[in-house]
Amino acid sequence: MKRPNRTRSTARRVAGAGLLAAMLALPGLASAQEKDSFRIAWSIYVGWMPWSYGDSAGIVDKWANRYDIEIDVVQINDYIESINLYTAGEFDGVTITNMDALAIPAASGVDTTLPIIGDFSNGNDGVVLKDTDELTDIEGQRVNLVELSVSHYLLARALESVGMSERDVTVVNTSDADIVGTFSTPDVTAAVTWNPQLSELRAMPEANVVFDSSDIPGEIIDTLALNTEVLEANPELGKALTGAWYEIMARMSGDDETGVDARTRMAEAAGTDLAGYEAQLASTQMFYDAADAVEFVTSDQPEATMDNVRQFAYDRGLLGATATSPDFVGIEFTDGSVLGSEDNVKLRFTSEYMEMAAEDAL
Repeated sequence: MKRPNRTRSTARRVAGAGLLAAMLALPGLASAQEKDSFRIAWSIYVGWMPWSYGDSAGIVDKWANRYDIEIDVVQINDYIESINLYTAGEFDGVTITNMDALAIPAASGVDTTLPIIGDFSNGNDGVVLKDTDELTDIEGQRVNLVELSVSHYLLARALESVGMSERDVTVVNTSDADIVGTFSTPDVTAAVTWNPQLSELRAMPEANVVFDSSDIPGEIIDTLALNTEVLEANPELGKALTGAWYEIMARMSGDDETGVDARTRMAEAAGTDLAGYEAQLASTQMFYDAADAVEFVTSDQPEATMDNVRQFAYDRGLLGATATSPDFVGIEFTDGSVLGSEDNVKLRFTSEYMEMAAEDAL
């Protein structure tokens, strides 16, 4: 089975890597005036392949035409670069994880709204140990992972679950391109990674996944982010993108010929085959129905998750040198409550557009 380009995979998962570049680029922030042409950046990942299909199948254009606007959906091969370009104002929106949305554009001062919650990892990321199926046996071990990534966050949450911390292990920074080969050597006994590499580690006879993202459901979230000022000046952009997204969801979730064709085209664009893509979907909690996404984003889960994420980001310097506490960046939720600074709200969860989709009001 072919798998997606690993350089792209690495880029998707690393939080804060482009923060300095993004901050230097801030003078070019996206203009917030009313306009009729927009650019959205996306990168390869199982939960974002629908944008590739929606673009090639004409669904995005269909919905853009409905609102008399133009939307250019652009693939960027490097995920962090796509976020830097968005942060610098070269794009009006970007596909992004909740952790990176906080650690890069929001921490850099770019007010960002998340109008579409697409999915969360539900087993795509895991902690793997050799010759034991007990997480507590990780104590004292060297753990290979991509430092300051979602894998690093997963490790922190895993250790917390058994009353331990990173002081009880030694983190060894290892690229995702090397993680499989490194874990294959006798001296390496612990690793944290994501699919498709996780599947390769899991298949090794001595390996056991002792903790994965299904143990922290709803914490590793994949979203579409839009510049808040651009969205507020141009709400038709949010409506068109949300309408397109749920038409794509309706197509790809079906077992009929249309659904199989959609998933096959997504798989090919991702560099894998249908079986490989569906295996990744199996460990991804996709919100195919807008009502389910609304239920998730209006629950207590996002606030609890972002409290963990902001503490992780602050402890590792991902909120920037001027941050004196995890409260540095304010995070607003669907009920209007704010976690962190009310004077510096830069990340916003909203259910507005997904509710319109759920009510067939787009």
